[in-house]
Amino acid sequence: MTPLTFGIILRALGPFAAGYFTSYLFRVVNAAISDDLIAELDLSNTDLGLMTSMYLYGFVLFQLPLGLLLDRFGPRLVQTWLLLLAATGAAWFALGDSTMNLAGARLLIGIGLGGCLMSAFKANAMWLPPERLALGNSTVVTFCGLGFLCGTYPANLATDLIGWRALFAVLVIFTLCVTAAIFFLVPKRDDDHRPVALIGQLRGYLGIFQDPIFWRVAPMVAAISGTFIAVQTLWATRWMTDVQGLDRHAAGQQLMVLGLAFALGSLLTGIIADGVQRRGIGLKTVVAGAFTFYAAAQLAMIFAIPVPLPVIWIVYGFTGQAANLGYATLGAHFGRDLAGRAQSAANLMLFLASALFQSSIGWILDRLGTDGGTSPTTSYAIAFGALLILQVLAFAWYVSGSYAAPLRRADAR
Repeated sequence: MTPLTFGIILRALGPFAAGYFTSYLFRVVNAAISDDLIAELDLSNTDLGLMTSMYLYGFVLFQLPLGLLLDRFGPRLVQTWLLLLAATGAAWFALGDSTMNLAGARLLIGIGLGGCLMSAFKANAMWLPPERLALGNSTVVTFCGLGFLCGTYPANLATDLIGWRALFAVLVIFTLCVTAAIFFLVPKRDDDHRPVALIGQLRGYLGIFQDPIFWRVAPMVAAISGTFIAVQTLWATRWMTDVQGLDRHAAGQQLMVLGLAFALGSLLTGIIADGVQRRGIGLKTVVAGAFTFYAAAQLAMIFAIPVPLPVIWIVYGFTGQAANLGYATLGAHFGRDLAGRAQSAANLMLFLASALFQSSIGWILDRLGTDGGTSPTTSYAIAFGALLILQVLAFAWYVSGSYAAPLRRADAR
């Protein structure tokens, strides 16, 4: 293990954190430009939801190959090529003139950015001592909160100033700068490339998908964090404009509150989880406490409870990502050699759920509202309520399991 120094943090870990910042910036920016896209391309809610969710479907397509590539080639090379792909997709989006073009570009962007978090986690595992991993991973997740912040009100202002197409041209340049930082600044390591047998890697996935603990944890992560992503990155903005009557800039300012809570909650959740585990308290307790508050925030939206919007977004943002602690449970259960593939498999389920949720909300809004004459307040309540029911069921299944015994597997490669 290389000694941890400021130079290692800056050169080996910083560029990957910047990559995850980029990933979340692209994930949420469609919410900031949604009014412009609707006006210019005459999009329905179904069109907007499907086109935006193609980014998440790109994540889904690439999660299992990603785990194999990271184990074989290391995060530096894998993330360099993927970010080049994302920059290509962003350039395509900037030039797109139809829903299909924009959907295809979002899919390519999603594939290109689908490895940012797992690459960062892999780099942390390579460069950080084991006792610092939980804090290191939580710090990386904090960068996604910062990316979310930049994709809200600042993106609204940039769109007003230069237009959404020019904004995406700027994002292309920024993505290329992050690509160069990863390729040229991150030091090479002997374990960047490991001759792992492909059949052994695939056998590891088979064992993961046959494990009952995986099927208790992954659905919970998918349902809770999937809803968080689907709403946070698109429908929170639309709910504020359609139901609360806010204009785009006011909604963007409210999203900044959500983003700050998200960034702070991401960091503090890791610190809290680390502290309670040292006191013998399991992660399940932390997830349960967070989900209670997260569900309460959703109920306030569903039933239009007269709670100030900043309060809703602070609670929503601070607690909505706590389900990601399930990744730590999977890492401890499957062990070092299988943890990356287990987490990538859970990521596949997470982003499949979030993509389906994001596109389904748009479909429900159109069927109930545009076609059925239901008020926006009721339409959103039904869509959000259905997702909350799914979360409660997945959470109940998760807490009914036991996660004390780690997996002991001889064939981990």
